[in-house]
Amino acid sequence: MTSRETTSILALREDTASGRGASVSDVLHRLAFGAIGWPWLLYSLWGGTQESKRRLMARIGLAEGALPNLGSWKADTGFLHRIVDAVEELRPQVVVELGAGASTLVCAKALARNGGGRLISFDQHRDFVEATANWVAEEGAEADVRWAPLVDGATEWPGRWYELHGVPAQIDLLIIDGPPWAVHPFVRGAAESLFDRLSPGGMVLLDDAARPGERIVARRWRRNWPAISFERASGSTKGTLVGRKHDARSAVHPTPEAANENSPFASWRRAAAIFALFGAGWLANEVTGDFSAPAQAASIVDEAHASHAAGRAREGIISLPESERLDRGEIARATGLDLPVLPAGWQVSDVQLYPSDLGNVVTVTLLTEADERLSLLAARAETPAEGLPMLERREGAAIAYWEEGPLAYALVGELEARILLKYASRLSAAPAG
Repeated sequence: MTSRETTSILALREDTASGRGASVSDVLHRLAFGAIGWPWLLYSLWGGTQESKRRLMARIGLAEGALPNLGSWKADTGFLHRIVDAVEELRPQVVVELGAGASTLVCAKALARNGGGRLISFDQHRDFVEATANWVAEEGAEADVRWAPLVDGATEWPGRWYELHGVPAQIDLLIIDGPPWAVHPFVRGAAESLFDRLSPGGMVLLDDAARPGERIVARRWRRNWPAISFERASGSTKGTLVGRKHDARSAVHPTPEAANENSPFASWRRAAAIFALFGAGWLANEVTGDFSAPAQAASIVDEAHASHAAGRAREGIISLPESERLDRGEIARATGLDLPVLPAGWQVSDVQLYPSDLGNVVTVTLLTEADERLSLLAARAETPAEGLPMLERREGAAIAYWEEGPLAYALVGELEARILLKYASRLSAAPAG
């Protein structure tokens, strides 16, 4: 099969060089992180909008039916657009991909349209490798798709890693979309074994960067590789981490932080402790070694709820007049906070700027065309959400929040969750500027 077929949320059955099963530590880590990672797994079922897919096809010259099924364990249109962006910007001569599929075809077509280049793609599923290579060839593109079974002890990171062969000495673009998290939540961290091959100005693209395991990986990479800047980009339901190599002087491999304890007993004891803490509703930073939800969603949700309550209180205080004038450009210049374009028919009843633990925060009180009262909060924060809004509740109020680049937004209203989510989706899809 290839990415042309519909798949479930589960990845393909693992095809390894040996018949050995996963370790106790790996299984316990899967269970622990699966307990908190299920929202991201559910989001992964969505492959992107049909409009986004049509734009992608037009960018790389594919027929509309060339990518009929996306989502699940396959890349979504947001990540695929990001690959095309990178090819158009870098015009890479060498691209290495970990995890073949739809991304292989898209990258190969993008290279053909932007001066050519060599694409080498590795995947652990032997049958899938052959099918993907044939699929790419049928679409008139070129890619060197290779079988790389998963083996033990290939790196210091936990989980089994690809048995790579013939990797070029210099890589301009490294695409990381495998192995699946079911091998181990931190398994993609081992891709750093290729970072010293990145050319000056080279780029790393990591898919599924919003998941808890990949967030931990990103934090370690930032410490281990100071000469590569890593930023999480918006535009994908599953999140994309973008890394850029600064200059040639950073080619020496730094001494990385150990990602896994050498003792097998210490490893499974630590994993068991993590699982026990999850079962009790806790996750300790000193046990996981590095897990902390960056700028927890609770921060922006609490700020949004508090500002909504403050706005309601202001309504009845005559000595605190409300400001009905909203100048998005002025706010952006003064604070760096770009507010989304409001839908036609919505009215502004108040605009406030105030300091918070998240830095400067802007809150706008709104009335929809149906006379429903909403509060929109904008701040610089990182949340578990991407462009697709997530929902929480606080004391009768529904709160939908999402991210656009480095900014986070929250929409609050005392109305049905489905209606608030509809409004939040309209705002998150609105162009900025």
